[in-house]
Amino acid sequence: MKLTPYISKHNFRAFLWHGGFLAFAQAFMDVDTIIPAMLIDAGGSAVQVGILTAILLGGASFTQLIYAPFISNFRFKRKFLLLGITSRVVALLALATLLYFVSYVDNSWLVLLIFLIMGIFSFGGAFANVSYTDILGKSVLPESRKSFFPIKQVITGTLLFVSALLAKQVLNVTDYPHNYACMFLVAFGALFMASLGFWQIKEVVPSKMPIKNATDFFHKIATELKENKRLKYYLGFINTMGISLAFLPFVLLYAKESLESGSVDTGWLLLFKIIGNVATAFLLFFLRKRYKYRYLLYGDAAMALSIPLLLLIFPQFPMFFLLFFIGGVVFAGYTIAKSGIMLEVSGTENRALYAGIIGIGNILPALFPLLGGWIIKAFGFQPFFFLYMLVISGSLFFIYKIDCKQ
Repeated sequence: MKLTPYISKHNFRAFLWHGGFLAFAQAFMDVDTIIPAMLIDAGGSAVQVGILTAILLGGASFTQLIYAPFISNFRFKRKFLLLGITSRVVALLALATLLYFVSYVDNSWLVLLIFLIMGIFSFGGAFANVSYTDILGKSVLPESRKSFFPIKQVITGTLLFVSALLAKQVLNVTDYPHNYACMFLVAFGALFMASLGFWQIKEVVPSKMPIKNATDFFHKIATELKENKRLKYYLGFINTMGISLAFLPFVLLYAKESLESGSVDTGWLLLFKIIGNVATAFLLFFLRKRYKYRYLLYGDAAMALSIPLLLLIFPQFPMFFLLFFIGGVVFAGYTIAKSGIMLEVSGTENRALYAGIIGIGNILPALFPLLGGWIIKAFGFQPFFFLYMLVISGSLFFIYKIDCKQ
């Protein structure tokens, strides 16, 4: 069956439905504020915060390298998308239940169980993302894609702002652990609603790249890297700029350990991050026909570099509101550009394979939080901040070499 404008518009709306409810859920399970704060309140250390951040932001994505060969052998991939998001929904319900009945759980097991549940949540998301990338690329007409990401970001950003206001209230209604139990219960309900959008997708265009075994898979990777030079630079870009998404949890850790900020401040920091996200989304939506991904990423890198610089120069707590606002700007710009460039450098048949290859691009984002936790424990925050700035600076080379056309 051919992809018609009608089907494309239908899928466009289904993806936006998912994105909207996912955005509403994200404020209640934010990986930069809510989840690390919950782990710290549960007794987690700097190293454990680093490990969990690595799993959520890099480690799980690395497993796409494993999922892609399997999924690429199937012509239609919606069933894998549904399986992945269902595992995330169940994991959120399990975490909410664990925190509600935490008094019955031995403290020595609590952090371990949190890691187990969040691992399922994160790995399920990585599994779904391989299929999501493939289906989105072939289920929405090319001329609608560049509009899709800013529109999605505007809708998700607006709902993020609303949900952040609600999340801030829920977070402060009760004390730990019941406040976090309520947070993840709301996230469960919103993500369940988001999953209904995937049930509405009409996957009409088959895409299959047969992969016989691991040797064949790595041969195809080598071929793609040799023939598509932009792919190599894209991997370099997400390996360097990608660590910007793993930095804010350590800023939160710095605030809690050095300045003794409480859960009320966590809610405000989340709100300012969302405001930065929303403001960037609206700006890029109105400028969608004027900006190029390259210049967007240059600005994003400059903003990412400003966070540790401002923190070192002005270490007072009010500055943290600005830092999390900038973090929201960086997140929005990186997310929009990364997704758009991915569709630009890949094709219909190889898109699932490329989603797996991109797992290679998450090696450094996966290792960086682990390394960060160790550096902070052994040497303090300043060496970690300088290492972060060095890696982000390296992303400028790869942004230039990608040579984005759009």
